[in-house]
Amino acid sequence: MFDAKTFLATVPQQPGVYRMFNQACTVIYVGKAKDLKKRLSSYFRVQVDSIKTRALVGQIASVEYILTHSETEALILENNLIKQHLPKYNVLLRDDKSYPYILISGHKHPRISSHRGPRKVVGQYFGPYPNAGAVWQSLKTLQKIFPIRQCEDGFYRARTRPCLQYQLKLCSAPCVGKISDEDYAEQVRLAALFLSGKNQQVIDDLVQKMAAASDSWQFEAAATYRDQISALRRVQEQQHVSGDHEELDAIGFSLQGQTAVVHVLFIRDRKILGSKSFYPKVPVDTDASEVLSAFVLQFYLSGHSDQHIPTEIVLPQPLNDEEAVASAISKMAEHKVRFTYAKRGEKAQYLALAQKNAEIALDSRQSLAQKMRLRYQSLQQLLTLTEPVARMECFDISHTMGQATIASCVVFDGEGPFKQEYRRYNITGITGGDDYAAMRFALDKRYSKLTDTSKIPDIVFIDGGLGQLNIALEQFKDWPHAKKPLLIGVAKGEGRKAGLETLILWDSGKSLNLPEDTPALHLIQQIRDEAHRFAITGHRNKRGKALLKSPLENIAGVGEKRRQALLQYLGGLQGVMKASVTELCSVPGISKQQAEKIYQACHNK
Repeated sequence: MFDAKTFLATVPQQPGVYRMFNQACTVIYVGKAKDLKKRLSSYFRVQVDSIKTRALVGQIASVEYILTHSETEALILENNLIKQHLPKYNVLLRDDKSYPYILISGHKHPRISSHRGPRKVVGQYFGPYPNAGAVWQSLKTLQKIFPIRQCEDGFYRARTRPCLQYQLKLCSAPCVGKISDEDYAEQVRLAALFLSGKNQQVIDDLVQKMAAASDSWQFEAAATYRDQISALRRVQEQQHVSGDHEELDAIGFSLQGQTAVVHVLFIRDRKILGSKSFYPKVPVDTDASEVLSAFVLQFYLSGHSDQHIPTEIVLPQPLNDEEAVASAISKMAEHKVRFTYAKRGEKAQYLALAQKNAEIALDSRQSLAQKMRLRYQSLQQLLTLTEPVARMECFDISHTMGQATIASCVVFDGEGPFKQEYRRYNITGITGGDDYAAMRFALDKRYSKLTDTSKIPDIVFIDGGLGQLNIALEQFKDWPHAKKPLLIGVAKGEGRKAGLETLILWDSGKSLNLPEDTPALHLIQQIRDEAHRFAITGHRNKRGKALLKSPLENIAGVGEKRRQALLQYLGGLQGVMKASVTELCSVPGISKQQAEKIYQACHNK
């Protein structure tokens, strides 16, 4: 047992971070303290009211601590260690996705595009936006108002004549000089003002330009400005939610039992860009203030907002160690960040909207969780299992006439889809269209080198009939582990209609046809459909890449620059395909040997 008395005698009364380990040397909790000795002593009192703390202390085998100069440093270090170890008893925010921005590049003719990840590209960034859909909708609107290029740089450099975007009046074709550099730069400036929320300033500038063009009898230019003004005014009418605050985040929060929802409303440039709900993992007997404090720290200190932290965050309730949290976030943001608790006015309206969304999301989450529990219980009763089902996996194969074959494996844990564990497998080395061989390949990839016994599923579903199930049986014939999955084939019914599936249980040899309203059947259909969706999405992506792939990409020694030179000097891919070896040699940077390789590749020789 852990000797707490001896350990506490050596702990200093200084700020720092502590890690608690179990017998397996796994970190089970990370915490910070202004006074380490005082904080750690509170865990080992004779009477501890918290169920969570008693359970935690019962598993402690050792404790390590790291001293810091201040409580702010301790908060930042605590967040980094939580992200690294994902301890069992900490509140965890499992959302590692970065947020997208709109980027206006720093080229001679700037490109406007979506950007996600580190901001290493030179240019102006606008956002962050809550999701990719909001970015693409904004780009679509911008394209209709400001004819700025959105094409890739490689496509832009290879142009010798305007593309279809120019014909549709969605781009001004700066690549071939259809617009002067000065006029293009002016359109870029107006687009940047629009993205900054200064719509009225853009309209005022365009009104002046329209009047000047009309006075000088440039009626076509005046008509163009008129159309831009009309489009901008329509956009203004559609932006119902706008206010006086430049930027802030409003956070709604709802907690029931171990289910928590945090809804973040993003206000940038005086308008709502969008919102997003988060579902932190909450240990048993964790109070609301601890959950909200942990979320705020992890969300803003872990780069979830891509370092674009607003100057103000509106919260529904006070945080634990609020001053220290605000100081740590301000240090990360490199500007002062303050927390407010709005009671009235515009901020209160934003907060009420975020709170309402959080409550609705929580109700929906709990309803889905209850439905999922009923399905799992029904499946356990159907299969007469003595233990609850903790993990299930399902395999499916997708291809088009044997081409671009992909196998999928989806995983459900006790709460439903566990997408972090989903896997796709590129099937190679088999006869096209041989589903049995493809299934054997996927099962071998999945289980032949499996060493982590915690990832052995309770049930493995095979999308197919007895033939596919026999393949799975061969894979598990010499299974080296004590725990062996139950194998079930899911054969499609007549006309592939949902509800007519036949379940083939290998262990008992039974074939089951369940009533359409059976919750267990609904769960099986859900995991089977998810495997099918995941497989066919991968197959379509693979097939699409193969269709779009240029024959020039597979030629050794012909990189991106040489491909661009070939396309530019020979008038596109069709010109390259028709060119002789002598014509290929005339392209700068292409030797005779390379020309022969290119000629052979283009003619499949």
